[in-house]
Amino acid sequence: MFIEVLKSKIHRAKVTDANLEYEGSFSIDREVMRSAKIAPFEAVEIYNVTNGSRLKTYAIEGKKGEFCANGAAAHLIKKGDIVIVCSYALIDKKKAKKHKPVIVKMDKNKNSQKKGR
Repeated sequence: MFIEVLKSKIHRAKVTDANLEYEGSFSIDREVMRSAKIAPFEAVEIYNVTNGSRLKTYAIEGKKGEFCANGAAAHLIKKGDIVIVCSYALIDKKKAKKHKPVIVKMDKNKNSQKKGR
């Protein structure tokens, strides 16, 4: 049997922009994406700490320091909001006890990353 578990989390990133005119997705600083082991076009869930909204979209690589809600997501996420970005994976239930997600905690002032678990 497989269960869905947290694979990766970017904790408390500050949104740098919201672009209604873009097709869709959520742009994430490419180095932060790599640290969190989130692949380009991977499905992610975005939890908006600022207003409580939640949505599912996909991640794309952004510029250094960028966290941007694109397309319809820009209706729920605004510049300056604090968000949590999560990705999930299916694993064998027997392996779940040993599973450790990758957690990247963002510095509240500079959006720099601190990797932890």
